[in-house]
Amino acid sequence: MDRATDVPESLAQSADSVRVNDYDSFAEAYSAENETNLVNAYYERPGMLALAGDVAGRRILDAGCGSGSLSAALRDRGAVVTGVDASAVMLALARRRLGDGVALHVVDLSDRLPFDDGAFDDVVASLVLHYLEDWGPTLAEIRRVLKPGGRLIASVDHPFVAYTIQDPRPDYSATTSYTFDWTFNGQSVPMRFWRRPLHAMTDAFTTAGFRLSVISEPQPDPAARELFPDEFHALSTKTCFLFFIVEVPPSAASSDE
Repeated sequence: MDRATDVPESLAQSADSVRVNDYDSFAEAYSAENETNLVNAYYERPGMLALAGDVAGRRILDAGCGSGSLSAALRDRGAVVTGVDASAVMLALARRRLGDGVALHVVDLSDRLPFDDGAFDDVVASLVLHYLEDWGPTLAEIRRVLKPGGRLIASVDHPFVAYTIQDPRPDYSATTSYTFDWTFNGQSVPMRFWRRPLHAMTDAFTTAGFRLSVISEPQPDPAARELFPDEFHALSTKTCFLFFIVEVPPSAASSDE
């Protein structure tokens, strides 16, 4: 669950007394922008759906589902979708969108997932992992709820973007946080993400027992060229997000016994 990476050039440090990443406080405004903007609607979601491929009949967990836009697209393609998110207000918006046909749960991805081992064929994590300082416990839980041969399809802020967004440059090889303000309808909201190098991402996947299958840097939907003529060229020629497919080895059932 993420907004476009059009982070302001001036990164305003948020007051410690203000809760960061509080999606409950700006869920409606975020959801409205996410629905139609260039980076989410015409780049990130199409990229996730292209990687997911034919999902008809597949049991998919949308980890960090937000207001349900990706869940709806997967459901419309025939998947059996379950959504989890830490924001109760975002889940209320998802319920309004999805009706009663999609199970939704308030879950912090740092905690244990309320599902049985091997419950899902796929997990999608759309722009959520970069909110976590430590990927280890979350990836271990995602692996647990995936069946052998199951896939985690994830998108994150590109590590090059996270590295170059601040001046002076941070230590690329270190996992560090950065805090800035988003503005929605005149409301400033403090956000905190965690940057890490590419090798730390791939190491986290393999340490959790996944096998790296795909690393992707897709192009935006060509339809965006006419809709966003000024922004399309910039998005199609610069780094933005990084996409992964990692898999639970098919032999995982026997090796875990």
